[in-house]
Amino acid sequence: MTQYRKGLVLDFGGVLTTPLVPAALAFEKRAGLAEGTLLTGLYLNPEGIRVTEELERGALTQVQWNEAAGRLLGIDPENLMGRIFADLRPEPLVIAAAAAARRAGVKVALLSNSVGLTPWNLYDGYEVEEHYDAVVLSEVHGMRKPEPEIFRLALDRLGLTAGECVFVDDTEQHLPPAAELGFATVHAVDPARTVAALEDLLGTPLTGRDRDRNTV
Repeated sequence: MTQYRKGLVLDFGGVLTTPLVPAALAFEKRAGLAEGTLLTGLYLNPEGIRVTEELERGALTQVQWNEAAGRLLGIDPENLMGRIFADLRPEPLVIAAAAAARRAGVKVALLSNSVGLTPWNLYDGYEVEEHYDAVVLSEVHGMRKPEPEIFRLALDRLGLTAGECVFVDDTEQHLPPAAELGFATVHAVDPARTVAALEDLLGTPLTGRDRDRNTV
């Protein structure tokens, strides 16, 4: 007999928003950078990895990250994070599915490796405190995915065990540590497929019209 989950833990960027990579590529084009510059200059660069992880832990401010990343890329650091992800938009299918899950009695948490809240706030306009049962931002707690402690914190906020929950993330490397704790996991690569997987795991339809105006 299928045992349906009682809780849902969602990543933010790339799950509740449109994908990160197209936004980054659009920035590179606007900035006159070669395609892949952000990947090689920041996310495959040991110094870029270090400053990004420190940002996610709250050890660096977004302004400090902007300055460090601007130096690594050789570009203007002013509001760099906001400029890189200016094209991100809400992902209505998944946002509506999360709202439908809550209406069906599923507890829903947001678990995000955050990128600082000023001068650019990734979460502006999403009203996350209103629309989710728990909100865990890495910088607030000094830990980040894929560390087990941050998953445990989200579970504690929901009052559920990992075996009762589904975890969704667009970063595949974050899924195995969650699965080791007992989560069912979903790799978010396509919104419709993500919602279909959640319907199977939660045992409830999630594609009805959103009645809670949760499509920011």
